Amino acid sequence: MKAHSQYRFISALFIALTCMATAAQADKLKPIRVGTFPQEIGHAYTTEDGLPSNGVNAVAVAADGTVYARTDTGAARLDGDIWIRAEHMLFDELAKVTLKVKAELLKTLGRNLGVRGVSVASDGSVAVASAEGLFLKTARDWERIYPTAGHRSWAFSDARAVLLADDGTLWCVSPQGVARRDTEGWQLFEGKDGLPYNDFTCMAEGPEGEIWFGTTKGAIRYDGEHWAYREGKRWLPDNDVRDIAVAPNGDVWFATAGGVARIEYRPMTLAEKAKFYEDEIDQYNRRTPYGYVVWAPLGTVGDKSTAVQRDDDNDGQWTGEYGAAQCFAYAATKDPKAKERATLAFEGLRFLSQVTQGGSHPAPKGFPARTIWPVDSLRNPNEEESYSIEKDQERQKSDALWKVIHPRWPTSEDGKWYWKCDTSSDELDGHYFLYGCYFDLVAETEEEKDRVRQVVRDMTDHLIEHNFRLVDHDGKPTRWANFSPDSLNHDLNWWPERGLNSLSMLSYLRTAGHVTGDAKYDVIADKLAEDDAYAMNVMYPKYQHGPGSFIQFDDEMAFLNYYNLLKYEKNPKWRSMYAYSWQDYWSLEEAEQNAFFNLAYAAGCKDTTFTSPWGVKDLSAPQRCIDDAVETLKRYPMNLINWKQTNSHRLDLLPLSKLAREGNEAEGRGYRVDGKVLPVDERFLNYWSDDAWELDSGGDGKALATGMPFLLAYYMGLYHGFIVE
Repeated sequence: MKAHSQYRFISALFIALTCMATAAQADKLKPIRVGTFPQEIGHAYTTEDGLPSNGVNAVAVAADGTVYARTDTGAARLDGDIWIRAEHMLFDELAKVTLKVKAELLKTLGRNLGVRGVSVASDGSVAVASAEGLFLKTARDWERIYPTAGHRSWAFSDARAVLLADDGTLWCVSPQGVARRDTEGWQLFEGKDGLPYNDFTCMAEGPEGEIWFGTTKGAIRYDGEHWAYREGKRWLPDNDVRDIAVAPNGDVWFATAGGVARIEYRPMTLAEKAKFYEDEIDQYNRRTPYGYVVWAPLGTVGDKSTAVQRDDDNDGQWTGEYGAAQCFAYAATKDPKAKERATLAFEGLRFLSQVTQGGSHPAPKGFPARTIWPVDSLRNPNEEESYSIEKDQERQKSDALWKVIHPRWPTSEDGKWYWKCDTSSDELDGHYFLYGCYFDLVAETEEEKDRVRQVVRDMTDHLIEHNFRLVDHDGKPTRWANFSPDSLNHDLNWWPERGLNSLSMLSYLRTAGHVTGDAKYDVIADKLAEDDAYAMNVMYPKYQHGPGSFIQFDDEMAFLNYYNLLKYEKNPKWRSMYAYSWQDYWSLEEAEQNAFFNLAYAAGCKDTTFTSPWGVKDLSAPQRCIDDAVETLKRYPMNLINWKQTNSHRLDLLPLSKLAREGNEAEGRGYRVDGKVLPVDERFLNYWSDDAWELDSGGDGKALATGMPFLLAYYMGLYHGFIVE
């Protein structure tokens, strides 16, 4: 009893301190005025662009801004977007300086030090990185330098590069790390200090004092506070960086083993960035006349113009999220184009519930298809091995609840479409999320609102009539869309889904009650919440093992449903419970810096409290919630091709605890030493549901993601006033 009392005291103290800290942070929650910022954009140049060879050894920028590259087979300069053969004295001058310093060191010290790099300051000081360490020549003589900071002291035996910066700061790199000396002394940086990698090759200074480091596995930027890692074909044609030159406008040029790279710093606003993604989607990522928004396979590696159409199991969810983004955009800007896009998305999702009616294997009314595919194409998906009965039976060996159904792609009544069945709960999440947003923010006439009411009524009545399950054309429930209290509360096979599916069903019903105005949906929601304990189930929405718990897809589903549930729940007690659950959930997701999660939570729990025996807790989001979301949006990459991003070799990472995932699922997952996952521009992201803890992501450059995740978070933030342009 004594131990239990101590535990209760500590818990109460912790909750009280948390309440005070959260309340203090909430008081400071302010919108972020973004304005124009430097957007990083990667460009690559190879022999296809006129380089004499892809093996580039050096790069330089002349006083007039002209860029030169020296390759294995000769030098060239950039003329527009084409390289033409040309020599330049810059390379010869640098070589002469190095030879002169080598000769002087040999004469003074009596031996060849294996010079790797030389830097000369305006006051005549000379710094040398060599195989024997770091040497500095001042007005007196040459001396060997030993960086020392606190309890750390480095005796460089393998200095790779050196730099005397414009402000007099001395920088040197070796496999031990980065050493920096200014007027206040030395600073030493290793992996534990945020340094991503240490097999250095070169170094250069940027116009704002930022330092660029070349390595055998990518490039690194340090701005005095933050480290950024640029690796993979999103940024570089090859990761072996041999030389770096920074132009006066801040653009950075890299000589690599596979060509020349340029990281452009283009002034941009978030609104301009949003327009870029919208234009890309309109050009490459729309499918069928209904405009489903989904990733696109590429016929040729890295070539967006070869994008082709392909169905996705979650066409409804992704298009629903895209449509919701356009709803927020229309509400925030009143741009008629946003309404047009939102309406197209709504009609596309509405059609998924119509196409299943009639035809070869009609489904019950209100059943939405996963996706559709044109019958007049050369492809019949039912003939593919992956959709055969044998394949279903094989799947059942590892998943006893897997559904054996054929055809998995019935045909529509008009014979124009195959539609995919076995629809899951995540599809419904996308549908209801869009329907609520479209009804509130876009539908302006009664005719428009009635179209929303009808599809929501049909879908919700289907769930109610079938004991809160989606029932397929075979009269049996689908594999995942099971929200029945009999299953969630009493079936051992469904206990992991208890919290999330209870949350989902309550969200669907509250959305239906709001959209249709029919009180029966709220009555049913009340019963589930109270009599079937769904409200309590929501308090533990996911089978959790802490930050990084599997499966990430569930997290996105939860946040979609929390948003509508908090918006439409009228019972203050239950709303407070759901908000507490959401705040607790977000605390586990905070390390992911997920812009949609952060902004949705900030909007849903604003000015909300929860009362417990230990007092009143303010559930409002802290300022860092908004700050991290905006930082992610600013860093969201412009290049959405699925280039491989490799990070598992980095020094600044910690492995995800094995306790966070079942089996071996924690392997290959981790996070930075600051406790946060890799930034969005250092990994490949297709959707917000992607595993943010995965260290090596992306693929072969033959798929193009959509900018939908950016649009959803950005326009939601703009609509709710967290972002101000």
